[in-house]
Amino acid sequence: MNRLDRLFARKKKDILNIYFTAGYPGLNDTEDIILSLEAAGVDLIEIGMPYSDPMADGPTIQNSSDVALKNGMTLSILFQQIKRVRQKTDIPLILMGYFNQVMQYGEEKFLKKCADVGIDGLILPDLPVYVFEENYKDLFEQLDLRISFLISPQTSEERIRQIDQLTKGFIYMVSSSSITGARAGISEEQMKYFNRINNMQLNNPRLIGFGISSHQTYATACKYSNGAIIGSAFIKTLTNSNDIEKAISNFIKMIRQPIAVE
Repeated sequence: MNRLDRLFARKKKDILNIYFTAGYPGLNDTEDIILSLEAAGVDLIEIGMPYSDPMADGPTIQNSSDVALKNGMTLSILFQQIKRVRQKTDIPLILMGYFNQVMQYGEEKFLKKCADVGIDGLILPDLPVYVFEENYKDLFEQLDLRISFLISPQTSEERIRQIDQLTKGFIYMVSSSSITGARAGISEEQMKYFNRINNMQLNNPRLIGFGISSHQTYATACKYSNGAIIGSAFIKTLTNSNDIEKAISNFIKMIRQPIAVE
């Protein structure tokens, strides 16, 4: 069984998915970050493929991509790193990037390599749903790879239903219409959107991302979905740390544990 399927079969709530950019802060930090995240109790890890022209990423993730590319990170190096770390962990791993990267590598070659090294699923925000359905759905199924599509407050109900039918893994609920980045809290408008999606009773698990950066925002997101995705806030933690393992442990404790009330 695909590792994502196993995760969502055994755990229905409070799933924590952490995003980091491969090759950041150092070219060879991928393995240490993955193993430290697993040790800290993260459920799912989303590895960003650094890209020179990201569409949906805020300044923090854009900067991490720039640094990673300057460090020399490539898809070939990343696949080597994932293959090595997969020998040490069974935690679900997904790749997030842009379809141009897949096309440049070669679509079939890329997907087969993902399956070979132990990747469980993909998030490709610029891959149109109809293109996936017409050209790649069968190959994903043959390789036992999952695909997560994004929905936002502006996504129509018809399209959400279509995405729910095609998704294998989880639906990525973008919390707002803006780019990624940490925010102070979750607004009433966002909670109305979360409730609207809940009332649709979709088939797939849902994780909320964009703007999740604290215990409070994580806990709120988990009330309205199966869990949450944290990226920019985690990358800031890596940026400001001289001890990756300790920084990761402290960050996950902060996210998981309630904020003390004085």
